[in-house]
Amino acid sequence: MKSPWWMKGVPFSCQPECGKCCDEPGGIVFLSTNDAQRIAAHFEMEVSEWLERDCRKTLDGRYILNSRKSDDVCIYLDDSKQCDIYQVRPQQCAAFPWWSENLASERAWKEVKKTCPGLTSEDAIVVDGNTIRIQIFSDRQATKGFRSWPNDK
Repeated sequence: MKSPWWMKGVPFSCQPECGKCCDEPGGIVFLSTNDAQRIAAHFEMEVSEWLERDCRKTLDGRYILNSRKSDDVCIYLDDSKQCDIYQVRPQQCAAFPWWSENLASERAWKEVKKTCPGLTSEDAIVVDGNTIRIQIFSDRQATKGFRSWPNDK
């Protein structure tokens, strides 16, 4: 079986004050149960309280992060294009740009490279294929999401 093209490694370095991966109106951030626990703890809240405050459900019932009403982007993206919860950000966010749909074809990858300056940056470091594989799995797990939390109303 032939290895995926990205197994040899891909250069990437998240760029300061970029936020292009988060600054997408209508973007959806699926949450894992671990994400919910970690982020709620960051805010010193019960998970059910945090879910009610900062999340909503998709049509199929999975929890996702709310978007700002003013521009429909992530509620945690600040004016400097920085993530307010970067250290505890959801798995899906941490996995970018290593999402399955981005790596599915050369055409998809070229589209990501057009919008992500971290993939063409001079200071990019090569991310090895095994690390990319772990990120793909992490994103897939997050995308499965969850539909209920104990004490949901």
